[in-house]
Amino acid sequence: MRLARIETSEGPVTGRYEDGVVHTDDDSYEVGVDGELLPPCDPSALYCVGRNYVETLEQMEYERPEEPDFFIKPPASLLGHESPIPYPEFTNELTYAGELAAVIDDTCHDLSKHEVPEIVRGYTIMNDIDALDQQGRTARKAFDGSGPLGPWIETDIDPTGIDMWTDVNDERRQEANTALMLFDPYEVISYLSKRFTFCPGDVVAFGSPANPGLIESGDTIEITYENVGTLRNSVVDPIE
Repeated sequence: MRLARIETSEGPVTGRYEDGVVHTDDDSYEVGVDGELLPPCDPSALYCVGRNYVETLEQMEYERPEEPDFFIKPPASLLGHESPIPYPEFTNELTYAGELAAVIDDTCHDLSKHEVPEIVRGYTIMNDIDALDQQGRTARKAFDGSGPLGPWIETDIDPTGIDMWTDVNDERRQEANTALMLFDPYEVISYLSKRFTFCPGDVVAFGSPANPGLIESGDTIEITYENVGTLRNSVVDPIE
C-alpha cells in the first residue's frame, strides 16, 4: 500500500494513494486538482547516513567506516514531490544524491535489528541536496530545501535488495542496488535507536550510491527505487 499526504483547502490530508488520487475514509482528493503532494510524513528530524556504499567510498576517497556515519537534517529541509528546489545564494556547488529512506511509525528507543521491521511504517525516497563548498556537514546539508522527500510511503517492501537509478535531465547518473550497502536499513535504524528516541514520522535515510553530482538551475532530478516510486524535483533560481 502507498500512503501519501496532500495539501487541500481543508489542510494536509493523509490517505491511501492510487493512480493520482489520495483516498481517506471520508473522501478522495485528486493530485493536481484538489491539491499537491506534500512530503509523505511530518518528522521531528531526518537522520541521514553517509558513506554507506563501497563504490561511493572509492569514488570520494573516504575511509570505510566501522559503524554507520550519520548527520541530521531539520524538518525545514523538507520539500515534497515536484516541489522546486531553490538554488541557495550561498553556494556554487549544489549536488544531488538519491537515497532510500524509512519512515518510523512508533515512538521507540534501543531496538534490536530484528525489532526494526515492526516499527517502520514504510519506505520512501530522499534527495540529499548538498552545498558542497560549505564548511562542515550542517552548513552543507541542513538548509531549507535540502531534503526533498516522497512521493509517498510504500508499506509493503523488503528494503534489502532494491534496484535504484537517478536521472538528471533524462541522463542516467546513478544505478545500484541496496544490497550493496555497507550497513543495511535494519542495522542502521537499530544503531541510531540506541542514541535517539524516534518519534512517529521520523525519517532515516540510508546513504547514496556512487556518482552524486553537480546540479544547476533548470535541472530536473528523478530518483527511482524499484517498487517504491520516483521522486522528481527541478532546481530553480535563488529566491530573492
